[in-house]
Amino acid sequence: MVPAPDAIDLVVLGAVWGASYLFMRVAAPEFGPVALIFLRVIIAAVLLGAVLVRRGGLLTLRQAALPLTVVGAINTAVPFTLFAYASLSLPAGLNAVLNATVPLFGALVALVWLGQRLPARRLAGLAVGFTGVLALAWPTLASGDNVPAIAAALVATVLYAVSAHYTRQHLGHLPALAVAGGSQIAAALLLAPLAVARWPVVSPTRTAWLAAASLGVLCTAFAYGLYFRLLARSGPMTAMAVTYLIPVFGVAWGALFLGERLPSSAFGGGVLVLAGVALATWTPTSRLAAQ
Repeated sequence: MVPAPDAIDLVVLGAVWGASYLFMRVAAPEFGPVALIFLRVIIAAVLLGAVLVRRGGLLTLRQAALPLTVVGAINTAVPFTLFAYASLSLPAGLNAVLNATVPLFGALVALVWLGQRLPARRLAGLAVGFTGVLALAWPTLASGDNVPAIAAALVATVLYAVSAHYTRQHLGHLPALAVAGGSQIAAALLLAPLAVARWPVVSPTRTAWLAAASLGVLCTAFAYGLYFRLLARSGPMTAMAVTYLIPVFGVAWGALFLGERLPSSAFGGGVLVLAGVALATWTPTSRLAAQ
């Protein structure tokens, strides 16, 4: 059973990360995807970087500059921008549900790239989960509308999955805060020239600025700190459960604040995705006890 403080952290984290799709949906049309994500990561980089300076962690970043830059690109700069692009046309709730496919792609990457053998239960989870993805995307594919947005969101989830394995292989020896802060700093540096070139001509509204600031402070810097605290206290299995909460909150915030109403196929597809994630990632209690 998850201790009460960790359960509270888990719910708060799911609510915060679910809200990121709401904030992107509000701010992306005014800032554009690149400028918005640059603001998001530069805010997080400054806040996390300040913590690293206080703890004397900058030397660690210099020693791992190359892998941190790779992670900053494939775990932050590119996928964040792709999701912001998808937010121009896709509902916040649908984006949040698509993000829940990350563990499915993680298992697929382990199978294809790392050659890991997956038990029948996990293979069944992949089949169920990707059936859910097809159900989610089918109305878009059938109509021909927003296909690039769906593709962008799914490419982003693949990059998240690849990054998880890359981080484990190349940055597993570093403190979690160093990986989080260093990757945000690298992402900000990578996006800076593009953000200058793509900065909006018309000044965004106050609402858009508030949404952008919330993305950086709440959904990135604060959320990373909360996630890594949860990871340290309760381990990866508990932390990974946030995957099930993000789409629930993403759909709820979209409905509450934007009046979004997803079609029944989206809810059915979402259930299949989460069921597939459960099958693909669940580890029996007996095995957990032996680890």
